[in-house]
Amino acid sequence: MKNRYSHKIKFGSGETCEVDLSKPVARFSKNPIISAADINTVWKDPAHKVVTVHNAGAIQVGQGTILLFRSHLRCGISVLGLAKSKNGIDSWTLYDKPVLRPATVNDEFSDLSNRNQIITNESGGVEDPRIVRIDDEYAITYSAYHSEFKDRVRVHLATTKDFITYRRFGPMLDCDMRNVVIFPETINKMYMALFRPNDQSADVTGGRYTEILQGISENWKSSNWKLENEPLMKTGHGPSAFSDKIGPGAPPLKTRKGWIHIFHGVRKTMDGNPYVLGVALHDLHNPTRIKMSSIPILFPSSADCRVKDDAYIHVPNVVFTCGAIRRDDGAIFIYYGGNDTVLNVGITHENILFDLCENFGQNPLTGKLYYEI
Repeated sequence: MKNRYSHKIKFGSGETCEVDLSKPVARFSKNPIISAADINTVWKDPAHKVVTVHNAGAIQVGQGTILLFRSHLRCGISVLGLAKSKNGIDSWTLYDKPVLRPATVNDEFSDLSNRNQIITNESGGVEDPRIVRIDDEYAITYSAYHSEFKDRVRVHLATTKDFITYRRFGPMLDCDMRNVVIFPETINKMYMALFRPNDQSADVTGGRYTEILQGISENWKSSNWKLENEPLMKTGHGPSAFSDKIGPGAPPLKTRKGWIHIFHGVRKTMDGNPYVLGVALHDLHNPTRIKMSSIPILFPSSADCRVKDDAYIHVPNVVFTCGAIRRDDGAIFIYYGGNDTVLNVGITHENILFDLCENFGQNPLTGKLYYEI
């Protein structure tokens, strides 16, 4: 009989790993799967040379995997690039230039969008894409940074069918927002998304950074999302690894027990703000009902940023995901940035994540543990 608390997973070209409640996520032994050095061998234009590659949205298309990754150009602006792999682990093929850059008048816009507003909003860079398939096209939410107002960010929406050409719809809400993930199907005849506001305070933790809010809309392409005032998830309490910041990571994955939501969290320390990955399980029919694991599934380590001695490292002690893919056997590939510098993949299994949420949970609003320690 298979041990529900331990799973051996086969992946890639004959590799295996084992995950359990003590090690919920196994790091791919050959991480990083893509680095800045890889991009710079393909992006030939000097203006497109990069110093990072990280925070990739992920989607399965046919039998292959597509990633939209974020890279910092040397000038400081972020752009999005495209990578493809047959097995979602290695042998990545890179498109020869960025596929999404700050908008210009030459880009395609929806009929209802404000072209000038989009161009202005994106003038400082585009970051952290999340991908879901809705009907016959792919919806991408991404952060758009203003070039003149420091830290002003809107989450924009774009669609594509080929991942080369994109149609921009502009801000999902006309207010500062940092992370937005859309559920890939209607729930009770409405589309639902998870929103994390961008706080206006000088600190990068606390305040609205500790809240994940629910948004609903009849039309996912509109900017008419109704945002609930009360958070679905809230931190800011206890010695939790999520105590000072939280935000949706990968778009929710549908499973037999609910929507698996892999999120990020931060606990402020005397030596910085380490980012971890956490997991929550949303009810299939009422995602406001949440089982949230108190135990992170991945802490940052030196294994998450393997670079040459003379390579640039952007932000220490960070693991951050924008995309995960679930296989039919319940295995889940988590694509995550290490130190905002390189792109890695971790492997887990849904049964492990179920157990963490069901047996080692905390109240998603108060942080109170549901088990004894």
